[in-house]
Amino acid sequence: MEKFVVTGGKPLFGEVNISGAKNAAVAIIPAVILCDEPCQIENIPNISDVTLISKILQQMGAKVRRINKSTLYIDPTHIGTYSATTDLVRGMRASYYLLGALLGRYGKAKVALPGGCNFGVRPIDQHLKGFEALGAETRLVDGAIIEAECEEGLTGSHVYLDVVSVGATMNIMLAACRAKGLTIIENAAKEPHIVDLANFLNSMGADIRGAGTDVIKVRGVSYMHGISYSIIPDQIEAGTYMCAAAATRGCVTITNITPKHLESISAKFREMGCKITEYDEALTIDATVKPLKRCNIKTMPHPGFPTDCQPQFTALLMGVPGTSIVNENVWDNRYQYISELVRMGAHISVEGRLAIIEGGTPLTAAPVKATDLRAGAAMIIAALQVSGTTEISSIQYIERGYEDVVEKFKSLGADIKKVYYSDDTEHELELRA
Repeated sequence: MEKFVVTGGKPLFGEVNISGAKNAAVAIIPAVILCDEPCQIENIPNISDVTLISKILQQMGAKVRRINKSTLYIDPTHIGTYSATTDLVRGMRASYYLLGALLGRYGKAKVALPGGCNFGVRPIDQHLKGFEALGAETRLVDGAIIEAECEEGLTGSHVYLDVVSVGATMNIMLAACRAKGLTIIENAAKEPHIVDLANFLNSMGADIRGAGTDVIKVRGVSYMHGISYSIIPDQIEAGTYMCAAAATRGCVTITNITPKHLESISAKFREMGCKITEYDEALTIDATVKPLKRCNIKTMPHPGFPTDCQPQFTALLMGVPGTSIVNENVWDNRYQYISELVRMGAHISVEGRLAIIEGGTPLTAAPVKATDLRAGAAMIIAALQVSGTTEISSIQYIERGYEDVVEKFKSLGADIKKVYYSDDTEHELELRA
């Protein structure tokens, strides 16, 4: 078993380079199934979710080779199955993108229900609604496997999403790429990784227009060619290090980013009193200029404040004097991590979708655990601003979505290490690039 050990109380200074976007990578890698030739994908984050989806494709017959730390070569031409039902598939949320890719390529798909972070029900009814609109029949088998099939071949159609869903938008796009005719997706999600997926598919020969708006039009094509493509930077990883800089009252330059993707996040830091300086592909956040002020957060679909930055901001706000209110508008049960922050002395109460934070109260180090990916990042941010040593367990959640998290925080001056423990003994892991 492994954990992070963090000794806090020191401000962060320096420069950190942001990896490729996790939420784009876990959709773009399965999307290669739609292609008739090999592809090379660059700026891939070196995280466990990418390793997992790569192994799933290999199990299905694809040839996957890591050219370097951030580049994958994928040859889908040897895939000989439309079924993905192994335990690996159940181990990650984004495995449901296999449904859209397989259905689009073969007209049928059989995929195990996904797992991933456990902070709320993840219904895929909107995904299935889209597949059925394209002519597929869908069914749940033994409560654990989704089957979708269209004997006549998928046909373009009109799909109106009842709720704004990133996963459903991307999955329907995948299936529609090789359907006959025109598919129109209304009330579509607009996140940057949806635009990135559309750009990737278009580069392979797909015809997708309107990605980034609430109406996406997909005209099916019969052939998709291989390409080399670079994934966008990860806006949530960038937001996480911005939160850490502010929480420790430091000054950090974030490189390899698209500042426009961070507008809603940067706006909150400015409201709190941080100085944000933007460059072409970087920004500097300076929290040393003046005392931070409380603020309220309301998560919304893009371009609103992202739910995936909510736990990190909550950890930041627990150290800012005054009453701040967080309104979680996307997930029903994303406050499971609050009890871990309370262990450290945070005064936070939860009432339905609201978390009320009485910031600036004395905080102390305590053993905590990561309850999901972003909550795990929040534990690191909390630990960095607290004097003393904090141990964070269940770090497998954190490593699902953050590349080289220990090395990156160390480069900013943080005292953090990864250790493994067994039989009541503890050893520091040898860290390798």
